[in-house]
Amino acid sequence: MLSSDRTFDFNLLRWHGLAPYRGTDVAEVLDVAGRIVPGDFESWHREFFALAQHVEQEGGNGLASSSVTLRDRAFRAASYYRAADFFLHGSPEDPRIMQTWASAREQFDRAISLMSPAGERLAIPADGFTVPAILYRAASDGTPRPTVLMFNGFDGSQEEMLHVCGIAALERGFNVVTFEGPGQPTVIREQRIGFRHDWEQVVTPVVDHCEDLAGVDASRLGLIGVSFGGYLAPRAAAFEPRIGAVVTIDGLFDAHESVTNLLTAELKALLAAEDAEAFNAAIEAAMEDNTGLQWYIQHALWCFRVPTPHDFFVAARPYTLDGVAERIACPVLVCSAADDHLNPGQAEKLAAALDDRATLRSFTAEESAGSHSHPGASLLMNGVVFDWLAATLDAEQAGVLEREALPEYR
Repeated sequence: MLSSDRTFDFNLLRWHGLAPYRGTDVAEVLDVAGRIVPGDFESWHREFFALAQHVEQEGGNGLASSSVTLRDRAFRAASYYRAADFFLHGSPEDPRIMQTWASAREQFDRAISLMSPAGERLAIPADGFTVPAILYRAASDGTPRPTVLMFNGFDGSQEEMLHVCGIAALERGFNVVTFEGPGQPTVIREQRIGFRHDWEQVVTPVVDHCEDLAGVDASRLGLIGVSFGGYLAPRAAAFEPRIGAVVTIDGLFDAHESVTNLLTAELKALLAAEDAEAFNAAIEAAMEDNTGLQWYIQHALWCFRVPTPHDFFVAARPYTLDGVAERIACPVLVCSAADDHLNPGQAEKLAAALDDRATLRSFTAEESAGSHSHPGASLLMNGVVFDWLAATLDAEQAGVLEREALPEYR
């Protein structure tokens, strides 16, 4: 274990797991884990912020650094700044939320400018908001290639997605478009818009934009959603027929049921009784001794833009695929974590609702991959995901997997 606190342990593994795809370095995360006081949000911020600054300031020895060195340094610093922000959202007016994120973005933008081809920021207009996105091309030869649209979940960023799945896709010849919608880090900060359940309102403008992008074969689009994205991605595909294949990491059929299962029997009874005042008082008392519940509720109020815990649980009710899953026409790879502590059983419910449109892949503890969204097992997970996407989108038949890997990904 990386921490005696379960929530800290899971999230330390999450950042540790970005190392294979240049997001962090192993010893740095192990060392910072040993300095963080379990369950202490300020300690988490302080240690990750100090690490981010240390990494950003590397290279002061007077020697010239190669573009690869500069790129990888900036990627690591960006990841550590994002980590430093993670537990701050219980105080929405804390200036560190914006300041730390600005540092993370500056470092990340420096890094993607040094990729070859360089990553390109996009601002895609939608109905009442703008979708921030980043386009990564597998090559600069202009050949139309299958493209994977991918996004994070309840608390993760599109920048993190590059290290979770994006580089793995680029290595295999797919273009990548990462993006965020309402409730996610850039939109909540810059546009002050909370989550919405009808995620097709986010995905359809991205698909529209892809149809006009050079080098993108818009007839071969895959869609990946991670964590909470395991509900949002299939929801979008139910109403966006141009998506050729969906991957859920992991499947989430009924998000309201899942979040309600985080509650004790007493809290569930108060919620069912619609006793908002008593429910709010009881859950705030429970948060005092439960780091995971404290973080979850604080972040939920922030990203859903609601004032009380009761308001959040009410706002979560529409987030179900009941009555929606039957509209999904494309194949869906439903990933499942055998030891999922957040959404147990939800992937299996989604697969059952999809019937023969679903391919269910359970990742297990024996594979060191049984945790929610499989942090630390990204090489295994991405092998499964992108082999399935290649076969489903006929990428291999088109020859795109035969190209030599880009030098920076060797």
